[in-house]
Amino acid sequence: MFGKKKKHRYEPTFDKTGKIPTIRASICTGEQVAGFKDPVTQRFSELMLIRTREDLEEFMEMYDVEEQDIKREW
Repeated sequence: MFGKKKKHRYEPTFDKTGKIPTIRASICTGEQVAGFKDPVTQRFSELMLIRTREDLEEFMEMYDVEEQDIKREW
């Protein structure tokens, strides 16, 4: 009843093959959104809001992405 809640582990259902991991950041507000960009159509798929370093690490772990592979867009 008063125990700690278990964190649910969600498996990603997004197909990232052939897509570039990207973080879009707003110059005005500083808001950052992580997702994947299709290099052919230039379409960006938003997947996660990035507020802290832990959010970025969670994104990288969930989608098996290295930090040096992530592009930033302004």
